[in-house]
Amino acid sequence: MLAYMRRTTIKIPDALDARLRHEAERRGVTIAAISREAIEAYFGGPSTRRRLGAAGAGHSGRSDVSERVEEILAAEVAR
Repeated sequence: MLAYMRRTTIKIPDALDARLRHEAERRGVTIAAISREAIEAYFGGPSTRRRLGAAGAGHSGRSDVSERVEEILAAEVAR
């Protein structure tokens, strides 16, 4: 499992380190395992697709926009 992983070092405050160590001991897992889990949760794990931030930004709630495009554009130009 470790053959394809890279080692990295991070600096964290003592209080966070204590919480991390406590959680690892409580669960009976390594600090590295908890760290990987937290990073994957933050970035959306390897199997989770990222959602585009702008996706749906122009959603009007109307289902006939493509049929009325000329009318809608004409109204926008008239403003």
